[in-house]
Amino acid sequence: MEDNKKEAPRWVGGVEPAKDLLTATGTQILEIECRQQPERLGDLLQVYATDASIQAELKKFHDLATKEGPVLFVGMGASYCSSISGSVLLQSHGRPSFSVDAGEWLNYATSVWDDAALSILLTTSGESAELVELFKRARDRALGLICNNPASTCWHLAENKLPILAGPEYGNATKTYTNATAAAIIVASEIVGRPWKQDAERAAEVFSSHLDPIFAQRAELEMFCRGAANIEVVGRGAAYGGAFMSALCIREMSGTRAAAHTGAGFKHGPNLDVDTTHVAIIFALGHTAELGVKLAQECNRRGGKVVLVSSEDHPATEKLFPVRIEAVAEPWEGITSLLVPQALTLAMVERTGCRLPPRFQYGVMEQ
Repeated sequence: MEDNKKEAPRWVGGVEPAKDLLTATGTQILEIECRQQPERLGDLLQVYATDASIQAELKKFHDLATKEGPVLFVGMGASYCSSISGSVLLQSHGRPSFSVDAGEWLNYATSVWDDAALSILLTTSGESAELVELFKRARDRALGLICNNPASTCWHLAENKLPILAGPEYGNATKTYTNATAAAIIVASEIVGRPWKQDAERAAEVFSSHLDPIFAQRAELEMFCRGAANIEVVGRGAAYGGAFMSALCIREMSGTRAAAHTGAGFKHGPNLDVDTTHVAIIFALGHTAELGVKLAQECNRRGGKVVLVSSEDHPATEKLFPVRIEAVAEPWEGITSLLVPQALTLAMVERTGCRLPPRFQYGVMEQ
């Protein structure tokens, strides 16, 4: 007899979407989810600061990291980008820590995995094949999980786990990046015994208050960048995570060629071919802000255009589009840096159409 049973839908985030979202375009979803970020970030900070079960999990992460060895953050794509703020914070406070690509780690580095004190795996879906396989190979290694899907395979495999609390996300990573970055920073802060609540509240306030004004400039941003042969996004420290995520967002949503670089990596490489066809988005934030401004000036001298994201005022010119964002404590610029590229991406897809249709169910996850 033929089996007529159908598999249950694998809804993104483990939640069936509202009916009105099923007919939304990729452009509409992008704007909706970008504008949800401040509320979702605020929710996460409130829960992490007050919920006893979350605080118990944070203590477990702290205790696991007391073993000698580096703390690894392991992820891919947007999840890898989110992890960079966490590893930067630990490095800045004297604890060896590295963000590694899950696929590279799985296929090339498991022979040295025992040297890590703690490996924190980040995955929005909780279904990425590489992350699932790492959990299966973990044996008795100390692992933690940061995940947005409590119905996922990784969530069920993990003993130590923290939620991203971003809600279902149907387009490019926006609120999941923001919340996962916050979770990584909080975990890292707990590991080194550093207070985080005041800095987090300040970052959330800056992010929320700047979203509307920056998005109101998106048409001008798009016009400034229009016609560029490519867009390079440049950041240092935590802002490199923002740069990497920004390049993914621009490229996946609009189809425009974009790439991310560290400040030093750009200066000693792609900077050499900057000309009038080139646009750089440079994050001049944190204690290395002066180096970002210097790099922007060099790009302008070579004929390239620059969108300069900074906490200082800079005069606009034909080749310089300055955007001022209030300063936040490091490494929270890993979150605030993202606003300008998100606004630019929205303007691009409003003008030319969105390349990435909304996704409401998980497909087959393969390496």
